[in-house]
Amino acid sequence: MKNLNSKNIIMGLQHTFVMFGATVLVPLLTGLDVGVTLFAAGVGTLLFHILTKFQVPVFLGSSFAFIPGIIAVATANGGSLPEALGGIAVAGLLYVVVAIIFRFVKVEILHRILPPHVTGPMIVLIGLILAPVAISNANGTNSPAIAEQIGINGCWLVALITFATAVFIKVYFARIGLKFLSMLPVLFALIVGYLFSIVIGIVDFSPIRNANWIGLPNFSLPVFTVRSISLIVPIAIVTIVEHFGDILAIGNVVGKDFFASPGIHRTLLGDGLATTLSALIGGPANTTYSENTGAVALTGIYNPLVMRIAAVFAILLSFIPKFTAIILTIPAPVIGGISILLFGMISSIGIKNMVDHRVDLSNPRILMISAAMLVLGLGGAKFSVGSFELSGLGLAAIIGILLNLILNFKQAKE
Repeated sequence: MKNLNSKNIIMGLQHTFVMFGATVLVPLLTGLDVGVTLFAAGVGTLLFHILTKFQVPVFLGSSFAFIPGIIAVATANGGSLPEALGGIAVAGLLYVVVAIIFRFVKVEILHRILPPHVTGPMIVLIGLILAPVAISNANGTNSPAIAEQIGINGCWLVALITFATAVFIKVYFARIGLKFLSMLPVLFALIVGYLFSIVIGIVDFSPIRNANWIGLPNFSLPVFTVRSISLIVPIAIVTIVEHFGDILAIGNVVGKDFFASPGIHRTLLGDGLATTLSALIGGPANTTYSENTGAVALTGIYNPLVMRIAAVFAILLSFIPKFTAIILTIPAPVIGGISILLFGMISSIGIKNMVDHRVDLSNPRILMISAAMLVLGLGGAKFSVGSFELSGLGLAAIIGILLNLILNFKQAKE
C-alpha cells in the first residue's frame, strides 16, 4: 500500500481512539453487538473510500440519529433488534436513491443552493450541537460513579489536564522540532488523561479482567417489516441533510471541493451502502464522523490513507474484546476534555469558511439566514409529521436553504 509507513500507522491509531467512544456507545445504548459495530464501521469506511475514489479523509462510525428508531422498534410489542436492522438496511438504500438523483445535478447548482452563508452556519452548528456532549462528559454526567467519587471539580480537573496536554503537544512540540509528535495531540492527551485517572483511582479495570483475548463478533441477520421501515427510513432524510454538512466541513478542512470530485453522489452512495451492509450483518447505521473531522483539522494530516488504517484497526479490534475493554475504561472526563477541542475545531472551520469567502454579514438578508439557522439549530426547535421528525442541523439546513432561495432568488438563479 502506497505511503504505508510507521508514521501513518500511528496517525491511524490516533483516529481509532477518536472514533471509538462514540462508535461503541450506540451498541451499548441499543443492545447491538460491540464487535459487529466495530467490524461494520471498519468495513463500511473501506467501502466508502473505494466508492469515493480514495479522495475523502473521513471515517464512518455509528450514527446516533437512529437510536430512537432502533429502541422504538426493538421495544415495541413483538418487536426485536433484527426487525430494527431491517429498517436500517432499507434506510441505507434511500441514500442510494438520493445519490442517483444528485448524479445528474450540476456542481454549480449545488453551490447556488448551498452558498457560504448557508454552509458556514451549517458547519458551525455541527460542532455546537455536539458541544453539550463534550461538557456532559467533562462534568462527569455520563459517569455518575466517577462524578460521585471525585465531584464535578475533580471531573473538570481530569478534563482540563487532557485538554491542556493536547494544546501543549500541538503548539510546543512543533516549536522544538518534534513535528511528527505535534501531529499526535489526541493520542498523547488520551494517554496522559488516562494515566492521571489511574493515579486518582477512577479507572474501573473489571471490564478488562472479564474480557476474552479473542472473540468473534455476534453477527446477525435483519428481519424486514413494514413497521420498522416506516419508523426508521424517514430518519435517513435527516441524516442525508447532515451528510451534506459533514462533507462540506471536511472539504473546508482540507481545502477541496468534494461536491465536484469525487462528487456528492459518490459520498452519499458510500454512506448509504455502508449503512445497508452494516445492518445486513447486525450493526447500526453508519455516518461520517465529525469527531474525526475535528482531529483532521487539529493535526493537519489530510491523507485519506490514515482513515483506512483506522478502519483496519477497527476491524482487528472487533476480534479482540480485551483491547476493546481497555478503551472502554477511559473515563468520560478524559473523553470530554479532548472533545472540547475537537468539536470546537469544527465550529471554527465554519467561521473560517465564511471569512475565506468574505461573507457580507452587514447584508440583512444574509444576516437573517444565519440568525435563523443558528437559533433553530441550537434552540431545540422541532418539526414533525407522524413518526417523521426534523430538528437540529437537519431543520436548520432546510430552513437556511429555503430562506436563501426566497431572499436571494436572483443570485441563486444566476
